[in-house]
Amino acid sequence: MARAWPSARWASFCGPISEAGGDKGTAVEGLYLFRLLRGHAVGLIGLAAFLLGTPARAEEWVHDRARAGDFMLAAKGRMARIVTDAADHEVVWIAAADLRRDIATISGANEGGTGQVWIGTLGRNAAIDRLVAAKRIDVGRLKGAWESFLILTVDRPVPGVAQALVIVGSDRRGTAYGAYEVARAIGMSPWHWWADVAPLHRDALYVAKGMQRFGPPSVKYRGIFLNDEDWGLVPWAAGTHAPGEKPLGPQTYEKVFELLLRLKANILWPAMHKVTRPFNADPANAALADRYAIVMGSSHAEPMLRNNVGEWTAPAADFDYLKNPDGVRRYWEERVTTDAAYESVWTLGMRGIHDSGMVGPKTVEERRATLERIFADQRAMLGKAGIGAAPQVFTPYKEVLDVYRAGLKVPDDVTLMWPDDNFGYIRHFPDAAERARKGGSGVYYHLSYLGAPLSYLWLSTTPPALIRQEMGRAWDKGARTMWVVNVGDLKPAELGTDYFLRMAWDVEGTRAEPVDRWVERWAADTIGATVARPVADILRDYHRLNFERRPEHLQYHLPAEKARQSPLTIDEADKRLAGFAAMEEALGRIEPLVAPERRDAFFELVAYPVRASAAANRRFFAAEAHDRLRDVDLAEAMRRGQVAHEADAAIGALTRHYNRAVAGGKWRGMMAVEPADGQWRSYRLTPPILPPVDAVAPAPGHERMANETASWTVVAPRDFAVEAGWRLVDGLGRQGDMLAATGIGGRAKAAVTLPAGRWQMVVDLLPAYADHDGDPLELTVRVDGVDHALAVTRETGSRDWAMGVLDNRLSLTLAGELAGGGHDLAVSASDSGVMIEAVRFMPVQADRALH
Repeated sequence: MARAWPSARWASFCGPISEAGGDKGTAVEGLYLFRLLRGHAVGLIGLAAFLLGTPARAEEWVHDRARAGDFMLAAKGRMARIVTDAADHEVVWIAAADLRRDIATISGANEGGTGQVWIGTLGRNAAIDRLVAAKRIDVGRLKGAWESFLILTVDRPVPGVAQALVIVGSDRRGTAYGAYEVARAIGMSPWHWWADVAPLHRDALYVAKGMQRFGPPSVKYRGIFLNDEDWGLVPWAAGTHAPGEKPLGPQTYEKVFELLLRLKANILWPAMHKVTRPFNADPANAALADRYAIVMGSSHAEPMLRNNVGEWTAPAADFDYLKNPDGVRRYWEERVTTDAAYESVWTLGMRGIHDSGMVGPKTVEERRATLERIFADQRAMLGKAGIGAAPQVFTPYKEVLDVYRAGLKVPDDVTLMWPDDNFGYIRHFPDAAERARKGGSGVYYHLSYLGAPLSYLWLSTTPPALIRQEMGRAWDKGARTMWVVNVGDLKPAELGTDYFLRMAWDVEGTRAEPVDRWVERWAADTIGATVARPVADILRDYHRLNFERRPEHLQYHLPAEKARQSPLTIDEADKRLAGFAAMEEALGRIEPLVAPERRDAFFELVAYPVRASAAANRRFFAAEAHDRLRDVDLAEAMRRGQVAHEADAAIGALTRHYNRAVAGGKWRGMMAVEPADGQWRSYRLTPPILPPVDAVAPAPGHERMANETASWTVVAPRDFAVEAGWRLVDGLGRQGDMLAATGIGGRAKAAVTLPAGRWQMVVDLLPAYADHDGDPLELTVRVDGVDHALAVTRETGSRDWAMGVLDNRLSLTLAGELAGGGHDLAVSASDSGVMIEAVRFMPVQADRALH
């Protein structure tokens, strides 16, 4: 619930807004303006643009030179006045204050121009409501809409005001989004604070005459989960950002909330590890979330908004609903009492303390019965508190999905939150019955993960195209109520977070745009228009190369298994390293072209992840080559050892620069290749063993001659003739695109000519899941008119699954061999989970394992 201010009724529409949200002014000033409004001439503004619905690009409706009828936001050292109503929500004052500051920062102007910017919520801003009543603004499609807003110019809104820019929202977040949309349009990046994207100066700012309409969003609840904050977020907050408060506290969450509003997000699952003070342990956190209109939720492991690792003080064995139901209920009821007044999404169900299975019930059937009892008791608590209609969610995560599959009955108005497998591949998509449920469905997705088989917490390498593909499938299957993404420490997941949330706001518009084009526009906004294209090219290669193996996954054995070398030959590894080297060279060419004020942002968003991932690969593959060559080519082995040591030093130097130099040391403690503790060892990479420094001194030798190795013949997705039932997915996979089935059947065809000899055929698939829960991925490959059925089961947690997510592919081998010469190929599949990365052919006589 939003809280209204009990103080002065009206705001001054000409007075300045304070840092805290606004000068509430006097009733006399407000009433004077409303009297001026009464009887003013009536006119309909921007109806045609309103009916079109889709907003224009910012560059089309905000520009630097005046055109007929434009609204002058800032020019010649003067900026329009920002006006609000004291009856409005506090988040509106916050957003208005931020917009005023943003305009001044970008233009250098002072408030005092002839125009005014009116920011208000329907029903909470009397001046805007008067315009509506006088039919000067058509809000027919705005009333009752969820988080929607209009931005429009109004000539002579009252006597004495020649023109106003009106930002009107359907609700409190819609209004705030409108203010921040103007800020984004004039050049203030949502990442201005979290990635130091300094705004570029503009002498003048004009808003085009007419109307822009935004919303409602595609997904109702859209947000992030701060998780595994031990690595960076907590050390940084405790030691650098807010050393005076127990982490994480209001000083940090205020910055998070502002970012969410600028990204048009509305929900947060707060950090919840033991190192973190529970969110609700400090009442100021919840009150701050309410001020910012952020909906609070909690993860799958934290029912009823309780942080179990920090708030459950009894023994973990007592968190048992079979033997201690009264104690657990009292624990949950405490949170219902403290947070009933706030806007929240209540997580139902129960798991163990932290990310563990439920204590007590032993069988799946016992867990099912216990959970159904828990649902009833938790909902009764909410009803008793008067918030029985509050949104509720249940996440069948990990072992809980098995309980759901066993027939668990979830109340119809509860949202089912479907998880991915922690590596970006969604495990379950709603079926027809689930799509018909009142509560709808959502998705819990990962851009960062601590867990088996290997964690990935250092660099953010999930391709935007994978987000588009999997979240697009979820949308198409009806998961449209809530999307939450695990972003780890938030940095350096800026690009992935932005893409996920923009897609949640506008699914169709975002996924219709080629990924490279979207990244180019993002680079223009965050780095600069002059280097946007080459930055997008670098980030495309960054995601492609690291998709083959994430930097955190540069070992080819699972924990507790015997160590083994990579399947790449030295020459193949060198080819991979050449790709990273080319990327670094391109980085070096454009770095001098970046505006000085954007150098910090460039380092954080582009240079650090690119160079650090390149150094991680050099370190691993050089160390491996050293070991392989030690007994056959000592000079070359020593040279490789030296490369490995230099790469290791480079990672350290880059990380120190991030923590100590960037933005004047603002991020000290944030970036860590590995955490400073020894926890979670079984989920973490084993760093490569480097040879002793004294054993790798430069030595005379010769350049190692490349070994002739048998090579694959590859049929890439773009080599297929794409027919009905298939489409190309850009930006994904080792080949740069993938061939994806649409789910309606049909064939895609290609031809290949193989050299003389005998060949083995392999089909590489993305390790996604089938449309129907539990089904294998199935496809048919036709070779020269003969059909071959292929299938692979998807058992999350198995060794095959583990190797699949580490490789980001599944390789299926056709039985039999092919002779050299020409062959006709065709593939068919009726499941949208089938996505082909390549069809490969390997000479059978080659003594080499498939990989």
